[in-house]
Amino acid sequence: MGRMGLINSGGPSGQNDIAEAVKTAVINKRAGGMGLISGRKAFQRPMKEGAELLNAIQDVYLSEEVTVA
Repeated sequence: MGRMGLINSGGPSGQNDIAEAVKTAVINKRAGGMGLISGRKAFQRPMKEGAELLNAIQDVYLSEEVTVA
């Protein structure tokens, strides 16, 4: 039937959200995942912080250095 993309949920908010989101995105991408749902982690923060988090996640998926394991 072919492959199906994996999308992970971002999990609860905490102290190190950017680091945790990047770690989760790297693991997801290395496992063949297609994206990360970040919802409240990004949108219940000041706009600047939320944008930083989303940009960090996006950078993982755009990075050619992070490849499928």
